[in-house]
Amino acid sequence: MGVFTRIPQNTFEELQLDVGILLYNFDPNNPKVKDDDIICPTTGGINATCVPTYSDLGEDVDNCPTNMMELKHLDGWECGMSFTSLGTTPASIRLALGAADINGETKIIPRRDLKQTDFCDVWWVGDRADGGMVAVCLKNALSTSGFSLQTTKNGKGQVSVELMGHVSIQAQDTMPMEFYSSTPVIARIPAQTEIILGKQVSELITSDTAISPSGKVTGTLCYVSGFTDFSSSSEEQSGNYFPFVLNMTGTKMTIKKNGVAGEGKENMNFDPEFIFRVTSSSDVFSVEVDGTEVISLDFTGAILKSAG
Repeated sequence: MGVFTRIPQNTFEELQLDVGILLYNFDPNNPKVKDDDIICPTTGGINATCVPTYSDLGEDVDNCPTNMMELKHLDGWECGMSFTSLGTTPASIRLALGAADINGETKIIPRRDLKQTDFCDVWWVGDRADGGMVAVCLKNALSTSGFSLQTTKNGKGQVSVELMGHVSIQAQDTMPMEFYSSTPVIARIPAQTEIILGKQVSELITSDTAISPSGKVTGTLCYVSGFTDFSSSSEEQSGNYFPFVLNMTGTKMTIKKNGVAGEGKENMNFDPEFIFRVTSSSDVFSVEVDGTEVISLDFTGAILKSAG
């Protein structure tokens, strides 16, 4: 094989697989999909584009070469997302129409005037081969092609949708499309309704609490007292607690706080569910699984509620 006939060793891990999903809301730092956020089923895939438009300020200047880089001017970005929807819910029909209202539960009415509430962010999220995710956010999206329904005999009705992203007057330097790509999420935060050690997660943290891919924790850790299931030691039965779950398996694990493993915290049997008692925002917790550190949690961005 030739010297230059090769591909990067991480090619497979970085491949984007399958069609992905369209969502109204998505948090790349806490990538969970809620059923209510799914926009519609699709067919034929999803196309996202982000194309710059340029002006050559030297095109009418005598003796100036075409496309001189110092005179190239970026006019803006044309950002869009197109797909064929199989959904016929009032919300998906309204999205295709653009300027429209849902009257009651079943009636969708096109509107003569455009409202600021007609614009909304639309997310496309897809899988990476390594278990990570790729995401595209079309900001301030609005349908530009209107509603077009095509039916077929013995087939499914299809609605063609074309969305365009828009710049807001409130954020004129923010372009209407953002991109995200991350490796597999090592840890997740349990749902607010889950019960861990006799406590509902909503009693421990607020719903906006998240773990970034780098391990930075944001959100609010509530103050809890009388947490007897956490520890038999009275001094450890109150304070701020952080629950999370590892998205992996293993045999043995070691937990360290600020670089030191506490008594009984080395070479324990693996358990994916954790609750850490955080005494200071400067605390750093790390978890090693089978001799390898898999996550390090930084709480400098979190709010620790105090008693009362």
